[in-house]
Amino acid sequence: MARLDTLVEHLGRIVAAEGPPPPPAVAEELAEVCAVLDNESPKMRPRDEAGRPGGLVYLRPELPLVVVPDIHGRADLLVTVLSSSFPEYGIDRSLLAMIDEDRAQLLMVGDYVHGEARARDRWVHAFEEYLGGYRKHAAIDEEMRENLTVLRIVAAIKAAYPDRIHGLKGNHENITNENRDGNLPFGKFVYEGEMVAEYMGRYYDGAAYEAVYRFEKSLPLLAVAPRTLISHAEPARLFETDEVIDYRNREEVVYGFTWTDNDAAEQGSVRRMLEHYLPQVQPEDAIYLGGHRPVPELYRLRADGLYVQIHNPDRFIVALPPTGRVFDPDRDVQELPRSEAIFHGEDR
Repeated sequence: MARLDTLVEHLGRIVAAEGPPPPPAVAEELAEVCAVLDNESPKMRPRDEAGRPGGLVYLRPELPLVVVPDIHGRADLLVTVLSSSFPEYGIDRSLLAMIDEDRAQLLMVGDYVHGEARARDRWVHAFEEYLGGYRKHAAIDEEMRENLTVLRIVAAIKAAYPDRIHGLKGNHENITNENRDGNLPFGKFVYEGEMVAEYMGRYYDGAAYEAVYRFEKSLPLLAVAPRTLISHAEPARLFETDEVIDYRNREEVVYGFTWTDNDAAEQGSVRRMLEHYLPQVQPEDAIYLGGHRPVPELYRLRADGLYVQIHNPDRFIVALPPTGRVFDPDRDVQELPRSEAIFHGEDR
């Protein structure tokens, strides 16, 4: 419990901080989690030919699993998830407490940064600041406060529980706005990717910028659970095991798990993925979860009902793959009431 208390206090300070965090804190915390990611168990993340953890992560089959879709700067989403309990799934105390007791696990599907429609007006103001050379930067400061707060939370919890908390790479994990390694420059409302890259180069240049970049490059792409596959986006095609493990050398693999648009995947790709990675389960008895493209309600079914999109940027959604029965999206995709506390009092 001492470790948990210390972690909760640290998370509380991160969430309560005003303004963007100091660069040394970002550099130190992201470097720490990068060291964790670089040394993950080969049984959990098989190594590529260079000895680096690959793009495939095997989740622990005996632990209840909570899956969180795209975060996009919503630290309050992470706080709510960590504070929530799910008794029907064996998580009868706050998720963070259960993770600390080695009784639950958490998977995040990526896209930790860049506020979406809720931040549209802020992006427009930030664009004006960008055109002015960031001589004024109140709007982009608030955007980056949210983004870096989320990254610090993810880094802290992953470093504390490396085998129970995992984060996948999404298409927004591209801090330099590069056009390579399966990444594309990003812009939805204005030039968000370029604006963030410029901001980081001005105010976080050096160790902090490098640590965020390295963190993004270290994230896996595909998670495997007993009846479930999870990636950020719908898989563009069947990516076989050796391809996913060798993702650092295969741009197509990174792109195919993070950028695939609706109706852009090869016909039958989800079914073939399920058959390849879960050969002991009939595809109709398994499920593939992802986010990436927004949905208007709690979820959207694709790929003949085998793929469940769960990214609603206006609601706090989680998916809870059961272990003893077939996934039922009406039951196992849930909206959470918002919480402002890392812990409820009865959990301490």
